Amino acid sequence: MGSSSSKAARRLPKEKPSWAGTRTPSEQGGAQETQRSMPSRPLAFENKTDAVEADAKDPQFMSKLSQLGPVRVDHHMQSVRQADYVQQMYRSRLQSEVEASPSHSTRNRLLAASLSDLLESRKTVKSQAELQALAERYHIDVTKLTELARFINTPSIDESTIVRSSNQDGEETLTMTAHWVDPKLETRRGIP
Repeated sequence: MGSSSSKAARRLPKEKPSWAGTRTPSEQGGAQETQRSMPSRPLAFENKTDAVEADAKDPQFMSKLSQLGPVRVDHHMQSVRQADYVQQMYRSRLQSEVEASPSHSTRNRLLAASLSDLLESRKTVKSQAELQALAERYHIDVTKLTELARFINTPSIDESTIVRSSNQDGEETLTMTAHWVDPKLETRRGIP
């Protein structure tokens, strides 16, 4: 954008550069021109020369390295070997599978479906002995079951609150209220 006077002028070389046309020698005396354009000094050396050493020195790079300072190595680090990690993961999964197997059940640990069945069965228990037997069947302590049942329960429907309604299309819907049901355990004196 802007006028051409504000742009830098492009200058082209007035004479042909020395490297121009070296790849495509002219048909007249092509071999002689190719030999003349080859540099007189070799391109590679077996040992480093002063020119190579001078070229390798980079003062800015050296100043940045000196600003970083020496490397600090933490000798107390433990290397993590991939094989150890994989073995640990394998052992963890194996232990998890053993604990989840039905033949080896851990005390006071249940799957969600088993917990739901336990809480549903607990509603029909009539005595402390039946509650003890139910707890043993699910491998859970009675005190843990009682403590858990104070805060968690399965939904129960209050039969007296069921309301049937239908809309204009004839679709019927049921509305009901859920309520908390605790077992009615008999005490020693016969008082619930």
